Amino acid sequence: MPVMVLGDCYLFPGCLLPLYIFEERYREMLNYALKKDRMFCVGTRLKAGGSAESLLPVSAAGLIRVSKKQDDGTSHVMLQGVQRIRFTEITQEKPFLIAKIEPVPTLIETELDYVNELKQRSLDLLPEATTQTGTAMRSLRSTLEEMQCPDAVCDILSYHFVRRAPALRSLLEETVLEKRYDTLITELERLRTGG
Repeated sequence: MPVMVLGDCYLFPGCLLPLYIFEERYREMLNYALKKDRMFCVGTRLKAGGSAESLLPVSAAGLIRVSKKQDDGTSHVMLQGVQRIRFTEITQEKPFLIAKIEPVPTLIETELDYVNELKQRSLDLLPEATTQTGTAMRSLRSTLEEMQCPDAVCDILSYHFVRRAPALRSLLEETVLEKRYDTLITELERLRTGG
């Protein structure tokens, strides 16, 4: 799968990432992806350079939901995370990276009732609705409460409310859902206290 290398950018399953494609190599990558299966990954760069060794080993495979090409050749893209993946091998480096990938399954080590308690605790920690965000926040909370997939809820909350890069990295790499929720709850408590 093609890989777009970005610094401090984390794509989570179920979440939408708006991208502006302007570099020539990524224009080529976008054309390649659109002709194939409309998919590519975001490789999160951990240090300077764009080599495979500098990437976070876990990402999400993304589906191109919208791609609008501009007159100057650039494109506005909406990429939707589909599945956590792990990079296993880089098969092409130029003009853009192509990597072999494998799915990263989500593991649950306890009872589903406990996981649902963690989900509810996370939702209870969401910021209070304000005059500007009231309707959107109530709608988000209601939608997430109705979702039957606790790992999707964890990913959506992580993507939208966690800001610290080390926590985002941990949330993306962790395979055990209860541990993901522990990190998410810590970050939501930090957000609530302004820490």
